[in-house]
Amino acid sequence: MTGPILVTGGTGQLAASLAALGGERVKRVGRPEFDFDRPETIEAVFSAAAPSLVVNAAAYTAVDAAETDAAAAFRANCDGPEALARLCAAAGIPLIHVSTDYVYDGEKPSPYVETDAVGPRSVYGASKLAGDTAVLATGARAIILRTAWVYAATGRNFVRTMLNLGQTRDTLRVVADQHGCPTAAGDLAAAILAIARRIEHDGWDDARSGVFHAAGAGETTWHGLATAVFNEASRHGAKTPTSVAAITTVEYPTPARRPANSRLDCTRLASVFGIRLPDWQDSLTRTVDEIFAD
Repeated sequence: MTGPILVTGGTGQLAASLAALGGERVKRVGRPEFDFDRPETIEAVFSAAAPSLVVNAAAYTAVDAAETDAAAAFRANCDGPEALARLCAAAGIPLIHVSTDYVYDGEKPSPYVETDAVGPRSVYGASKLAGDTAVLATGARAIILRTAWVYAATGRNFVRTMLNLGQTRDTLRVVADQHGCPTAAGDLAAAILAIARRIEHDGWDDARSGVFHAAGAGETTWHGLATAVFNEASRHGAKTPTSVAAITTVEYPTPARRPANSRLDCTRLASVFGIRLPDWQDSLTRTVDEIFAD
């Protein structure tokens, strides 16, 4: 592979991280140039880029809004990726498609593995699962990376939301009965580029296709993550809440149902590609440092 790596998702936190780490070879595209709501732009951008590998980091991620806008969620999370996968299949190039923990029902008491049954409880999760299924059905050389709780120093994410709230509120209430694996966008981007290099070095191998989990090592709850964010912020002299109360999901109702268990077992990624994402706490420290360095 010597052509560019086409990355969809525009200015999203993962696409931005891929561009930062991948250098000139990464061609990052987004709306309005590339828009899953305008199917004609997909082929136009693909043809102009002539990529040797595609990373689909574009998605409809407004989880609660999807409950009343299912058509838009399915266009962005299923129809668009399927069209992109068909182009990759026709060109004979690999596609790395980024998916989510929301495809699972969250009821399993231990971390999910790739062979576990799926059962999304939200429109967002259903649209992402439909996209995973559609991409694989095209026959493309596809790798599906399911990740969770992604954050970065820029963009809209839980870590930045907590830091902003900490500036204005003395008390916060954060859900403590949803468990997951926080994932730094930069770590996920590094893993994606490592997969791309392996494919480039070894050539495509169907045994390395299909679904993989790619999330930060370790686990916590949203409350645990919030507490860790404020601990890191305090090192920089930032104002933090005096109280961060642990609450239940029932006490914080949302239109879309969140998985109680979003923990992902990433053993397959390690065994097939030799890749393990760093511990979430180490990555959080680096991310908060980056935020306060700006």
